[in-house]
Amino acid sequence: MSHRGLDVRDFSLGAGRILGHALDFDGVCMLTFDPATLLPTGEVVENGLPPAATTRMAEIEVGPEDDVNKFTELARAGKHARSLSEATGGHLDQSRRHREVRRPHGWGDELRAALVSDATTWGAIILLREGGRPAFAPGDVAVVEQLTHHLAEGLRRSVVRSALSAAVPGQEAAGLVVLEADNSILSTNPSGQVWLEELMGGTPSGQQVPGVITAVAARARGAASGDASSDAQARVRTASGTWLLLHGSTVGEGSEARTAVILEPARTPELAPLIADAYGLTPRERVITECIARGLNTNSIAARLHLSPWTVQDHLKSIFEKTDTGTRGELVARIFFEHYAPPRLANPAAMW
Repeated sequence: MSHRGLDVRDFSLGAGRILGHALDFDGVCMLTFDPATLLPTGEVVENGLPPAATTRMAEIEVGPEDDVNKFTELARAGKHARSLSEATGGHLDQSRRHREVRRPHGWGDELRAALVSDATTWGAIILLREGGRPAFAPGDVAVVEQLTHHLAEGLRRSVVRSALSAAVPGQEAAGLVVLEADNSILSTNPSGQVWLEELMGGTPSGQQVPGVITAVAARARGAASGDASSDAQARVRTASGTWLLLHGSTVGEGSEARTAVILEPARTPELAPLIADAYGLTPRERVITECIARGLNTNSIAARLHLSPWTVQDHLKSIFEKTDTGTRGELVARIFFEHYAPPRLANPAAMW
């Protein structure tokens, strides 16, 4: 299924159906992350928490509050899947998100996994059981652990497709959204309201706040309180196909503090690393790709990176194979520019 050229939603729903043949669960949620900051940028849910509950979930997940089985913890762990019952010794209320959000909405144990491929985290999956049902067994966790790489690869490929088919931004102005401490919207400028509606699928957002904005705001508050573990920014694709770059920062102090989130169309420098990651380029291959974009020849790259020209050529061969390109010009266009135009392939799925 990872090779069928599906978008994130169709891949996520299909993965849930396949998992349902092997595991018994009542609800499923697939999350996408910005791999640079591990902030959640979107979700596909079947029988999960109501939208109103996701704000508090995002605060707990990406904010400075401690909790059990956070995705950042699972991404760094030797095993990326774990059940809440295993992590708490069967005492689920040790988890803040369980006692504050999940249990009040009728949920019991959860099995969650960070989806990691080549040391890059593309998203996560959460399987839910209703309250009163048996906890997930170690064998259930083992099944999900075995599939985390394949699920990550499916999400990675979906990100490549969306990046290469991204729409040209229809408006250039940056938007501003100012949030109260409880994540309610205090104010927006006109462009901010447009981007809010884009993130909500093209419909008026009213007072509902997209999850990615909540996540960026929570990370910004954490940074203001001394947690500088990661930047308060994320790259996310809107319903119309435009990629946005979101930045968060706090304004004021104490009870008067507000959180400002700036939304602006993502430019080539912001999207190029995401696309390079999505193609599975290694750190060395990314550096060589950037050198090529600067116009350096093989000998110059070799001298700069202290490699032999033959080693550089070997890396180039691997880069061309991963990106389905054949020349340096095609490579630069695909990584740094092609996401502003439709794919050149008549059948984009053929690249997989």
